[in-house]
Amino acid sequence: MGFFDFFKNKKQSQEDLEAGLKKTKDGVFSKLTRALVGKSKVDAELLDDLEEILITSDVGVDTTVRIIDRIERRVSRDKYMNASELNGILRDEIAALLYENDTTEKGLAFEKNDSGPYVMMVVGVNGVGKTTTIGKIAAQLTRAGKKVYLGAADTFRAAAIEQLGVWAERAGAKIVKQEMGADPASVAFDTLTSAKAAGADVAIIDTAGRLHNKVNLMNELTKIRNVMAKVVPGAPHEVLLVLDGSTGQNAFEQARQFTAATQVTSLAITKLDGTAKGGVVIGISDQFKIPIRYIGVGEGIDHLQVFDKKAFVDALFHQ
Repeated sequence: MGFFDFFKNKKQSQEDLEAGLKKTKDGVFSKLTRALVGKSKVDAELLDDLEEILITSDVGVDTTVRIIDRIERRVSRDKYMNASELNGILRDEIAALLYENDTTEKGLAFEKNDSGPYVMMVVGVNGVGKTTTIGKIAAQLTRAGKKVYLGAADTFRAAAIEQLGVWAERAGAKIVKQEMGADPASVAFDTLTSAKAAGADVAIIDTAGRLHNKVNLMNELTKIRNVMAKVVPGAPHEVLLVLDGSTGQNAFEQARQFTAATQVTSLAITKLDGTAKGGVVIGISDQFKIPIRYIGVGEGIDHLQVFDKKAFVDALFHQ
């Protein structure tokens, strides 16, 4: 069994996913059910209602327009379409959008090479669950037999260093840290040097969760990247941006800010269990064309799930 199979089969629970998306599902389909009352066919009024439902579920205006356009083309092609078919049509179009933005599973195996460990740099604003996400990834990796080092490079908050330390202990990972206010690039350098010397499989670097002006953010992240590449050529192999799904449109703005400041290669969308705004997953996937690696659907370690497009759509439309 490969590492991805371990993650996917042992750690993914469709029941957890369905429970985590319940608020979003209830929000979308209760509104859709009301919109369908008295309707016998898919007409302009019903499509207007559907557009409003998707936008208020934080799918985003641009993505909503794309979905509605695709449904309109189907209605036009098929001439007459029963309103009761709308759930199935909507499911098909959302699935199609997610699969159009499909990518390979690169990065999920966390394979180290001859030059050193697989290096992931994690970015995101304070409060999105960044440090918790790092801890859960580390715990799943150590359980899969990987040797993991964590770098506490968010040195602007003592609480961030302490929280990462708690997660390192819980996950069975090593942590490299310095005093509050230390140079984040120095922490990243020490982490990779130690991880490489110890033959670690994976090194995960936490970074400061501040959205100060883009120039400072870009300079700071670029410095960290350059220092890491001196220790492990090609590092970081992945830059994971963590977004809080419950913030809806704010998550879109954070994605814009961070993708402008650094080369983000993957996304984690957290806290989907506490919101009816799970449509943000669809919109962000469509708008940014950056693979969503993980979604958070609960508090437990195993509630951070590798994003499975089919499982997500199945859970969202499960009756």
